[in-house]
Amino acid sequence: MYKFLKTGILTIALVSTTILVFAQKKITEGEIQLTSTYHPTSEQAPMVAMLPNSTTLKFKGNMIKFEIQNGPANIAIIQDFVNLGSLTLIDIPVMQKQFAIPTSKEVVQEEINKLAKYVNFTATGEKSVISGFNVEKYTYQDDQGNQYELYTTQDIELPASIFGSQFKDVKGAMIKFTTTTQGIKVTQTVKAIKESKIADMSLTVPNGYEITTMEEIMAMAGE
Repeated sequence: MYKFLKTGILTIALVSTTILVFAQKKITEGEIQLTSTYHPTSEQAPMVAMLPNSTTLKFKGNMIKFEIQNGPANIAIIQDFVNLGSLTLIDIPVMQKQFAIPTSKEVVQEEINKLAKYVNFTATGEKSVISGFNVEKYTYQDDQGNQYELYTTQDIELPASIFGSQFKDVKGAMIKFTTTTQGIKVTQTVKAIKESKIADMSLTVPNGYEITTMEEIMAMAGE
């Protein structure tokens, strides 16, 4: 009955590791548009074909929210990028079902620890413009020796730890970068930033939602 959630589970895993908020120009709330370019293996291609190619992030203070449509399910992921807690809300109107998956700081930290480690960030001196930002190209590699590239800008400033400890050595704000999560290589590109009023966000489970775990959702999806 819930097999459509298989794609949603993978989407949650991929999206929830990308945490952004823009600090310069005193932007404390608004929306960020990201596009995702996937680089799947032949085995991953069928699943990746169903993943979203664009994501809109809403942010306010230290809270950020991703909203995803997955078949009949509306999925929202709310994160506190300072305290690391998160809350995933799955709303399936046609089934009159609402599930909430709260995740503690400790569990989020465990997931972060599982992510690839990136090293040897090297500026190439190559300059270009991406999404209206003046950027410089960097190369880097993961702990398995795989090569990557990213583009940073000095036009805006991001909090130093906003992308996690993997990118703590990067100078400037990342506008385009590549990571490997859940074994899938994906390139994220910031396309636009819109300053706007955003409703308050909370990690409190809303009324009417059934509290569950990701393991239980995976079981429902037949994983």
